[in-house]
Amino acid sequence: MKKTIFTGAGVAIITPFTEDNKVNFDELGRIIDNQIENGTDAIIICGTTGEGSTLTHEEHAATIDFAVKHTAKRIPVIAGTGSNDTDYAVKLSNEAEKSGVDGLLMVTPYYNKTSQAGLIRQYEYINDRVSTPIILYNVPSRTGMTIKPETYYELSKFSNIVATKEASGDISAVAQIAALCGDNLDIYSGNDDQITAIMSLGGKGVISVLSNVAPKVAHDIADLYLKGECEASRKLQLEYLDLCNDLFVDVNPIPVKEAMNMIGWNVGDVRMPLAPMNAAAREKLRASLARHGLVK
Repeated sequence: MKKTIFTGAGVAIITPFTEDNKVNFDELGRIIDNQIENGTDAIIICGTTGEGSTLTHEEHAATIDFAVKHTAKRIPVIAGTGSNDTDYAVKLSNEAEKSGVDGLLMVTPYYNKTSQAGLIRQYEYINDRVSTPIILYNVPSRTGMTIKPETYYELSKFSNIVATKEASGDISAVAQIAALCGDNLDIYSGNDDQITAIMSLGGKGVISVLSNVAPKVAHDIADLYLKGECEASRKLQLEYLDLCNDLFVDVNPIPVKEAMNMIGWNVGDVRMPLAPMNAAAREKLRASLARHGLVK
């Protein structure tokens, strides 16, 4: 059995920007503190929700380093260091390791994609060049490819690959992955509307967008299940299903950053090529936040 990086709800944290589109480290620090105070179990920095793909290399490294130092070992910090350039993924990962991260979130190659054999080749190459636990990230809607259950089985044999963030939405595939890999691969839900469902198959928790705006709720959905209070977890999951869905009324992280600004944080805009929400989508999101008492 491999070591589990965290159980419960890790936040796929946004990257706040200033008015002149620079990383707002002061606000990021406040957000990290708020997450920890409200029960978040891990910080996932510079992932999809953190707009890692539009951060410069220097910004990417600096943001990871800041998150590690500011979190100060209170909870684990996992850095998004995946790339469709295998050598660059290793470079980013090694720099994150120097900062002291607890885990590496490693998305599958996008755009150029690869075969299942290519996936195994890429991840073996990275595995042998890092010393930090790796969480795979399977998100076909973003990358145009998926990790098949049989491939997961092969990847789970690598010493540093300890978990996956499953955002395929395919519960049947998750069941197959759990059956094939057992204790050699922890599974985290990559979709907030499937936390309880994936945990019922043995998942360890969630890497959550919802947690940005409702950290205690995301934590409690997972924590209740871990405590054996499965019915309470299910009820809370369904109670917040509308907000989970409305945070994806536009391309992530457009809605969640808009929601945080509505709540009172100062997280700035998304970077291009992302664009602000239209008025109808914004009103739908505000109504959802209001139903749950997050805005007036």
